[in-house]
Amino acid sequence: MQTSSTNLFNKNTAGAASDKVATSAPSNENRDMFTKLLVAQIRNQDPLSPSDPTQFVNQLSQLSQTEALQSLAQTNSTSASLLQSLQVLAMGAQVGSQVSVATGTVRLDGDKVSGSVMLSAGSAATKLVLTGADGAAHEIALPPHGPGALPFTIDPAALGLAAGSYTLQALAADGTAPQVEVTGRLDSVRMSASGGVLLQVANIGEIDPSAITGFNGKAGAAQVAALTPTN
Repeated sequence: MQTSSTNLFNKNTAGAASDKVATSAPSNENRDMFTKLLVAQIRNQDPLSPSDPTQFVNQLSQLSQTEALQSLAQTNSTSASLLQSLQVLAMGAQVGSQVSVATGTVRLDGDKVSGSVMLSAGSAATKLVLTGADGAAHEIALPPHGPGALPFTIDPAALGLAAGSYTLQALAADGTAPQVEVTGRLDSVRMSASGGVLLQVANIGEIDPSAITGFNGKAGAAQVAALTPTN
């Protein structure tokens, strides 16, 4: 009788653990269900061969541990949501700023685009290679430079590059492909369908915040006035 009642209890608790509805129920409902099962197990045990009391203690301990883990998971979820909201607010305050973005693509629309090639060692001859949708590669030769940021400017008009998206790659003299960073204006910040944060950067498109390598400030009032057309 003890074995059958114990097996029944184990099956019930195992089923409850695998049941998505039970696991999503409030903790007080789970506690009530566990208590009912525990009382049923005690009532149906063999009086001539009662269960070891330590089994009940272990079961209660497991329930407490499960509730603690559920509470921790809820706390972590709340904290993650709060951090995400703070990230959106912080990024939103930077809309309009010039940012540096580590990227392998660039969008050209006729205006000049600036950036840097991050050299880990000196390079006597560095090339910037842009490849369009047609597969044609366009090379820009950069001057010799020591370790650090080697600045570049892409002038679509001078290079005869049509508007569109291009892949971007740098090739150093030693054959390595150092990281390329493009400077663009942060235009907007939004939440994705999955709950992540996406940034819209001019000349690049939507990026993850982790791709940003630097904030370069907003245009001053004089620059804004100079760029504003007059009637």
